[in-house]
Amino acid sequence: MLASDNSPLKQTPLHALHVARGARMVPFAGYDMPVQYPAGVLKEHLYTRSHAGLFDVSHMGQLALRPKSGKVADAALALERLVPQDILGIAPGRQRYAQFTNDDGGLLDDLMVANFGDHLFLVVNAACKEEDEAHLRAHLSDSCEIVSLPDRALIALQGPKAESALAKLCADVRAMKFMDAGLRRVGEIDCFVSRSGYTGEDGFEISVPSDRAEALATALLDNPDVLPIGLGARDSLRLEAGLCLYGHDIDTTTTPVEGALEWSVQKIRRSGGARAGGFPGADAILTQFAQGASRRRVGLRPDGRAPVREGAALFADADSAEPIGKVTSGGFGPSLNAPVAMGYLPTSLSAVGTTVFAEVRGQRLPLKVAATPFVPNTYKR
Repeated sequence: MLASDNSPLKQTPLHALHVARGARMVPFAGYDMPVQYPAGVLKEHLYTRSHAGLFDVSHMGQLALRPKSGKVADAALALERLVPQDILGIAPGRQRYAQFTNDDGGLLDDLMVANFGDHLFLVVNAACKEEDEAHLRAHLSDSCEIVSLPDRALIALQGPKAESALAKLCADVRAMKFMDAGLRRVGEIDCFVSRSGYTGEDGFEISVPSDRAEALATALLDNPDVLPIGLGARDSLRLEAGLCLYGHDIDTTTTPVEGALEWSVQKIRRSGGARAGGFPGADAILTQFAQGASRRRVGLRPDGRAPVREGAALFADADSAEPIGKVTSGGFGPSLNAPVAMGYLPTSLSAVGTTVFAEVRGQRLPLKVAATPFVPNTYKR
């Protein structure tokens, strides 16, 4: 199989494990990745909600941002030149969700930023990782050393049994709260562990040296509470959790306000805050905070059983000719036994309970704007 640019697909350090366990492999972000295992997407999804699922997310980019001054605060202030979040306020041993913005206020990527005491640790999306690294080097090399970490794999362990499964190898994780992050010894392996993930469930993300990844994954999968999970269920889980997929629900044409991500921009970076603005697109984004945006990402619940997929046009009523928005993510929510979707609508039509219509195979199907997450999250606060 070939990637879209006709170069051979890359393989993660867990590729052989996926094949040995019968995964169906597909191209994704330039990698040969498991979309599902023999259990199938439905069972994998529900098992993650009831037990624990293990995900290979080693295709993501991992970077260290090391301050040349030796002071992590200097790295934090430098990164604030590129993101609208309060990075200086991330305490040692904690992490925060952030976005790289462009000059128009659009999103170049979303990422996680952890404070490891003497440096920052970043996890960025697979499809954007080369551009993100170049972006960091172009703007922050004066004050920071940007270190790519291609020799590390990344494993996500998600679900209500994730803590008990990981605690068998690292008792320290029981004391971790949502968004705690730092160095932990897992079994005999030195890892970076965060209590986070992208399923809406309690769980962990574990950065592990590539040459130890298969041993760690195998040790976790030896626990009967843990099942390997592919990209198919990862997508349906994050959709039920109302979480954005970069390149679909958010991209360079959407701002944090349009994307309903205002919660991620702390008051200290907003107008009137001590470190307001100073990031690309600040004028556009802060104006939207003050005046609102013309459109907004919303949750959508289709009537009936038919899923409404990405790209479907949205209309104000059953007869109008002009679309008012579109679906950006859509599918069947196994936990709800019903279809769910997300998309963009004019802000005037974004209130929960509003009825709109999607065009599916030449028919107009009604949907109601719904609150997200569709399935309550279970993060350990």
